[in-house]
Amino acid sequence: MKFALIHRIPGRARFRAERAFGLRTASTLADGLYGIEGMEGVRVNPRVGSVLLLYSGEDVLEAACRLLNCADQLIGPEPERYVPAPVVPQPDDGRPSLFPFFRYLFLRPILPFAVNVVNAFRASAPYLKRCLDSLTHGRLDVDALDGTAIAISLLRRDFRTVGLLTLLLGFGDALERYTQKRSLENLASHLALQADKVWVRREGADMLIPFQDIDENDLVTVRDGTVIPVDGVVAEGVASVNESSLTGEALGVMRSAGSSVYAGTVVEAGEIFIRPTSIGRDTRMQQIVRFVENAEQLKAGIQARYEKMADRAVPFTFALAGLVFLATRNLTRAASVLLVDYSCALRLATPLAILSAMNEGVGRKVMVKGGRFLESLSRVDTVVFDKTGTLTQSRPEVAHVISVPLEQGGVDAVQGEEEVLRLAACLEEHFPHPVAKAVVHAAEERGLQHAEEHAEVEYVVAHGIASQWRGRRVLLGSRHYISQDEGVDVSHMEATISSLAAQGCSLLYLAVDGVLAGIIAMKDPIRPESAALIEHLRGMGVPHVMMLTGDDERTASAVAASLGITEYRSQVLPEDKARVVQELKDAGRTVLMLGDGINDSPALSCADVGVTLRDGSDLAREVADVVLMGGSLNELVTALELGRGTMRRIHGNFVATMGLNSLFLAGGLVGLLQPGLSAVLHNLTTLGVSLNAMRPTLGGR
Repeated sequence: MKFALIHRIPGRARFRAERAFGLRTASTLADGLYGIEGMEGVRVNPRVGSVLLLYSGEDVLEAACRLLNCADQLIGPEPERYVPAPVVPQPDDGRPSLFPFFRYLFLRPILPFAVNVVNAFRASAPYLKRCLDSLTHGRLDVDALDGTAIAISLLRRDFRTVGLLTLLLGFGDALERYTQKRSLENLASHLALQADKVWVRREGADMLIPFQDIDENDLVTVRDGTVIPVDGVVAEGVASVNESSLTGEALGVMRSAGSSVYAGTVVEAGEIFIRPTSIGRDTRMQQIVRFVENAEQLKAGIQARYEKMADRAVPFTFALAGLVFLATRNLTRAASVLLVDYSCALRLATPLAILSAMNEGVGRKVMVKGGRFLESLSRVDTVVFDKTGTLTQSRPEVAHVISVPLEQGGVDAVQGEEEVLRLAACLEEHFPHPVAKAVVHAAEERGLQHAEEHAEVEYVVAHGIASQWRGRRVLLGSRHYISQDEGVDVSHMEATISSLAAQGCSLLYLAVDGVLAGIIAMKDPIRPESAALIEHLRGMGVPHVMMLTGDDERTASAVAASLGITEYRSQVLPEDKARVVQELKDAGRTVLMLGDGINDSPALSCADVGVTLRDGSDLAREVADVVLMGGSLNELVTALELGRGTMRRIHGNFVATMGLNSLFLAGGLVGLLQPGLSAVLHNLTTLGVSLNAMRPTLGGR
């Protein structure tokens, strides 16, 4: 029997046999494949001859291929008739099959009694083993409950009930694995790179080869509209590459020989030949996917609390079952009590609700990096905004250029607006900061040539620039830097400064040899959605909205007033933002900080929830707990509603689980429910709250 590889993405591969095969073959293949070190999951479907593998490395896949190639020697001849195996939970990550129910309802009644007895003991063995393991380690958990209930049924020779219990428990285990795995797969699939075949240039000719055959010596060919399948360095060609899948920036960037490119990004125009540096699971895109898959480990506090609460209920259930047996001497009633526990639904529904919400968030351009951040989002009562690039569009424009006249103490070598702007552009052209770009752009618009005439530039982060120009010391920066740090007197221009600040302008000061030479007023257009967002937050019941800015008091006041913000801090240095956030937390507030710059990163880390935009700095996106991938502030509302809706869903599932299972427990106590019916109702409850957990949190919005 031969197997062919029909589909493959990094870490996941599907093979198809030339024909269907039997259960014994499926079991043998599954056991052999699971024995390969690094194999993370195996699903064998004998009816369609399919084998699905989840693996951790290329060497694991190669070992699996070798095993499948010699399947005939491994399996031997398939018998013509095969008695169905007993219902034993299989290590299968796939969709739960309904075939065991068919087997229980229609095949079990016609099998000899002795066969059913053997099958009952074989099906019970895994649960009894887990029960003994829990008891010998001093744990009274769900495994102990299930195993004890099955043991009681075996002692009573109620093999029909044993078969039903193992069937339901096995199906419940399979359902839990499947739903949780599917939720994680759906979440990761929004980012995962899908590539089966790629074009490569070998010996001067282009050829289409399977993705897994890419060699590090190949030149991968990527043309217009094609996804780049590997991380690598451009060896030849020029292309515009859209890197929004990684950076959130929608505009294409030019990539030519020597430039780095990343898997998952798209060539918009042009053609490039890439020398791979990382393939498959080592690419940056797949690192993102693995991060998302691991995000489930960031459990919400509510999840941990519910799990502990459910565990504490297990000894109570044991004690109650013991009292029932002492009072009634009826093992059936005691088993009915044991088969109702609270932890299954709570342990499954809570993480499913969180995973479902994270998945829905990605679909709505909101990436939440873990369950605990959803919980924090639900409790936010204070939202702190950085002004520049967050409430504003991060595209500052030069609104006014002021030259200080000689009669007011100006500088003779820098007279007139053009000379002030020319010198400022000469200094700023070395820096990618938005303000620097605005100054250079304004000079270019006026046709000003700003050739370098200065010495090496010293850049003081978040303060300004210092350099030597024609033998003079030149300073360009904020008032704090020019006036307080460098001692330049600006008081004689106070009337002009006040007028510009009242218009909401941010000011750059230019000084030469300690004398103020000019002022450049920058207008940072406010995002059109900012004011409506502030109002919406208050309507949602967020009582505190604060703005932080490095601008002076008058500018900060003007911007805050235009947005309807009553709490703000002006002239805040980067290192002070985290201190302000910590002060708010110390006052008992749950703080959400939204910023996009490198200097916002400490505050983002300090906040209960750090949020950044898609066009934020790499560092900000790294440390933020939530990324608004659509680039709109309105997505902040989506994030908050997602957090609140998820917690409401979890609380609702908790109430339903406790209420329904308590009713079933009472039914077992008074003898109204037999063990089999208790197990059915309990599993139906678990299924119901799980399906409820996976419903969209925000509905059709």
